[in-house]
Amino acid sequence: MSSPHLHHCHIITTPHHYHVIITPHRHVTNNAISPPPLSHRHYTTSPPLPCHDEIVSIFADPTLQLHTTRSWDFLDTESGIRSKHRYPHVSGEDVIIGVIDTGIWPESPSFNDEGIGEIPSRWKGVCMEGSDFKKSDCNRKLIGARYYNIRDDMAKPESSSNKTQRPTGSPRDFVGHGTHTASTAAGAMVANASYYGLAQGTARGGSPSSRLAIYKACSLGGCSGATLLKAIDDAIKDGVDIISISIGVSSIIQSDFLNDPIAIGAFHANEKGILVICAGGNDGPDPYSVVNSAPWILTVAASNIDRAFLSNIVLGSGHIIHGSAINFSNLTRSKSYPLAFGADIAATSTPLSEASNCYPGSLDLKKTAGKIVVCVDTNPMVSRRIKKLVVESSHAKGMILINEAEKGEPFDSGVFPFSEIGDIDGVEILKYINTTKNPTATILPTMEIKRFKPAPIVASFSSRGPGGLTETILKPDITAPGVAILAAMIPNTDKGSVPAGKKPSKFALKSGTSMACPHVAGAAAFIKSVHRDWSTSMIKSALMTTAITSNNIGKPLTNTSDAFASPHEMGAGEINPLRALNPGLIYQTTTKDYLYFLCYYGYKQKIIRSISGTNFTCPSNSLEDFISDLNYPSISISKLEQHRSVRTVMRTVTNVGSKNATYIAKIDSPRTAGLIVKVSPEKLAFTDKGSMEASFKVSFYDKGSTKGYKFGYVTWSDGVHFVRTVFAVNVV
Repeated sequence: MSSPHLHHCHIITTPHHYHVIITPHRHVTNNAISPPPLSHRHYTTSPPLPCHDEIVSIFADPTLQLHTTRSWDFLDTESGIRSKHRYPHVSGEDVIIGVIDTGIWPESPSFNDEGIGEIPSRWKGVCMEGSDFKKSDCNRKLIGARYYNIRDDMAKPESSSNKTQRPTGSPRDFVGHGTHTASTAAGAMVANASYYGLAQGTARGGSPSSRLAIYKACSLGGCSGATLLKAIDDAIKDGVDIISISIGVSSIIQSDFLNDPIAIGAFHANEKGILVICAGGNDGPDPYSVVNSAPWILTVAASNIDRAFLSNIVLGSGHIIHGSAINFSNLTRSKSYPLAFGADIAATSTPLSEASNCYPGSLDLKKTAGKIVVCVDTNPMVSRRIKKLVVESSHAKGMILINEAEKGEPFDSGVFPFSEIGDIDGVEILKYINTTKNPTATILPTMEIKRFKPAPIVASFSSRGPGGLTETILKPDITAPGVAILAAMIPNTDKGSVPAGKKPSKFALKSGTSMACPHVAGAAAFIKSVHRDWSTSMIKSALMTTAITSNNIGKPLTNTSDAFASPHEMGAGEINPLRALNPGLIYQTTTKDYLYFLCYYGYKQKIIRSISGTNFTCPSNSLEDFISDLNYPSISISKLEQHRSVRTVMRTVTNVGSKNATYIAKIDSPRTAGLIVKVSPEKLAFTDKGSMEASFKVSFYDKGSTKGYKFGYVTWSDGVHFVRTVFAVNVV
């Protein structure tokens, strides 16, 4: 379709990021527009413009947030596949992962290109030079690096070394987030990696021989939506196979798919055969908090692995309380320190609720010095980091945080003694303080617990479904390790971060769906290296239908409250990259399916045609309920009325396993009493002379169960493969 001209439009700039018009012919550089043509069609991040009918979305350019190695070995173990059969003799060298994040620290050993062949000839990207970054910093592993109009001086860098003091104009990572995510996805193998002795072993990414292309679109202050669109567009042109984005809008402000720059960019990447994988967000455990929920995005939740980091608290009574943290303090059991609750040492005229939470300025400095201070964490708006800084700056000896939510991810307090406990242990400590004349305690340095059980557990911070924009697509899609993940990091020489006598670590332990997302990107690259001709939806389907739903003690996956994890928490389950290589059956979802989704969601046909650049026609009857019929690897019914009509959805699978195979359906709905689920036909037969596609229907009827969501699985099996399709049905 023809492109609109720009000569009647004006670029409108304001201090609030209204600074770029995204149109068919644009190249965004320094807030200007110039050729060549790019792939995103007819979008603008300016205020309303009357000059083009073909502009389909006008929105304020949002600032998106970063969603901040035993993990791969743990996933291998959980696969149940014997070690000698784990890895096929293939190389991921031809697979290129684009990482859109805060940049890269090229000196990290995780980006060593030793043993990797020449760069694929199809690669069209560049290695941009900048402050402390030369073309020679790229290599056969790190094959491309771009940066945009990013102000690294918006926030204090984690390191005070000479290199990280230089701010703008470079692909170099001043935050560490991008370096960590890139190495998680495709870092080279690095022996004897650790975080000051913790998590020691061989660090590696999910696809160690895959290439990395870096797009620095973010700083610690966040990411401009327009910059993200430009980065996705560049990644498409450069020739990446997979895009990993550990970024997202806040779940509070997400409003529409076409107002979301990641959703817009991901749609066009998917059109070009590029799988886009995104973090689902860190706003859990609240429902409706998942972000990056467009059906063409693979949305990732976070879980732990079989490793824990304990920082035990020894009370003056001798009682030991098991806390969680990463600290390298010099305290020992041989000496205890006075123990005080924040509310008992409040500054004059400070509300006790603020002092108990250890807000800035809430504590009496004369009373905190030399003590271990106990704080609560009832206000998520004040982070653990801020509370720790408040207590540390008051000359306290240490801090105990009572975390009512029991987040489950260990906080890194550096050399400052710190430990985090749950509500039950918190009550015990407060009782000890209130009933003891001179309460004392000490906090011990972190101790690593290996082969921790149960695992995986869905992290408390991991955002939950149902999707806030539509409940007719089940989100998140999948879960991956995202708690205390060891990966490459920029050197951190900040005071209080490096243990005495140690050099800055080249690795760090970080938590978040940001860390889970590149695990899936690495797994997808691994699958792509084996199945070069597989589409984005085939890879996505393979990962989802082979996901693990039980933990390392053989029980269903749980959350941090010890309740069974629902698909709104974990999606289809924990990724199982090895089994995903041979899924048996897959669901293929096409661009046309996604256009139907936009019709059913309520977008006008004119807008959809502009998005697709085609003469696509919406069905005459387009209702949101029809989204459930999208050929997706999971099923979500947003409304099923009790004792009313049957709701039936259709799915089509493609056989990628043995050509002669018969699959039998099994319905697993242990917690759906009153919900009747039927599959028709119950048998799918494939022969080498027949079609490799087969369709089936799943019908749902409720005969009087309790209202609310019910979950279960439809599993197709030929005795070798187990193709599990999760369903979520909301009984109203």
